[in-house]
Amino acid sequence: MLEAIILAAGRGTRLRPYTEHTPKPLLAVQGKPILHWILQALPAEVSKLYVVVNYLAEQIEAWLAHQENLPSYQIVYQQQPLGSGDALLACKPLVSGSRFLVLNGDDLYSRADLASLLLYDFALLAYPVQHPHLFGILIMGQDGRLQELVEKPNWSGPQLANTGAYILPRSILEIQPTRSPRGEFELTEMVTKLARRQECRVVQARFWYPISTVEAWQEAQTLDLNSYATNSHTVS
Repeated sequence: MLEAIILAAGRGTRLRPYTEHTPKPLLAVQGKPILHWILQALPAEVSKLYVVVNYLAEQIEAWLAHQENLPSYQIVYQQQPLGSGDALLACKPLVSGSRFLVLNGDDLYSRADLASLLLYDFALLAYPVQHPHLFGILIMGQDGRLQELVEKPNWSGPQLANTGAYILPRSILEIQPTRSPRGEFELTEMVTKLARRQECRVVQARFWYPISTVEAWQEAQTLDLNSYATNSHTVS
């Protein structure tokens, strides 16, 4: 059994006013919610799904209840919006496997890329970007392994960005993050801490599309998503 966690609790403030009454994972891309495309991209090995919610949680719960052909799933409520690390730790009492998949609930991924993560026990997907100050960026050693994740550094030139897609060992749930300058508990800090004592492989993605702005959301309407996000979990 492989478990997957989708982090879908954010408020989507950069997509206002469109997220004032609709949670970001339910914004439509080519007539279907972002969450639909994420579920389509899940590897077929996923048999248990946890969806972490907070903002407008009832809408996400209602949408999931009307979907067919999903893996077994459970809604996990993040009591306060305290960041991705806190959202992950909300799943700690539920996760039973030795490793699990974690995905952002507002990014578009490729099924093939997510499947490639399953070759490892601890790995993340990275994608080349031209403007590193807009993303979480990887610092890697000469052996190609992750050393640290740095949030939006003031660097120039192409870098590898963290896509927010991970295969994580259960041991990460024993790491307690500290509160970041923006007042949240960050999953990236937990990953960095674990990478200092356990090998974290970096898998370069062939496709990744973060929907972080209104402009990105609009551009996503023209992507050839059916070429990337398809699998046996056909959501309808």
